[in-house]
Amino acid sequence: MANAWTGEVALVIDGQRHVLKLTLGALAELEGNLGTGTLIELVERFEVGGFSTHDVLALIVAGLRGGGWQGNSTDLLAAEIEGGAIAAAKIAGQLLARAFALPGEDTDG
Repeated sequence: MANAWTGEVALVIDGQRHVLKLTLGALAELEGNLGTGTLIELVERFEVGGFSTHDVLALIVAGLRGGGWQGNSTDLLAAEIEGGAIAAAKIAGQLLARAFALPGEDTDG
């Protein structure tokens, strides 16, 4: 089970449940993979709904890697994400919110 208090989010990919988490290492990798901009700019894009599918994929990969997964973004190109693109975007937003939330803040919205 994913522990929201520690920043974890669950996602089912190809029928297998994964726990995602944005650790410091995963955040550093994410920032490097964004190519341009900062994590703050990424947060701002999610806040206003201006994020791209690249942003969503980069967040999902970083969260998976923070959860111990050894794959990379190309492994997900043909993967079936339960709930589709909308669920993936929601999970990506939750990951980002939980990574920067203060204790007691509601990040499920």
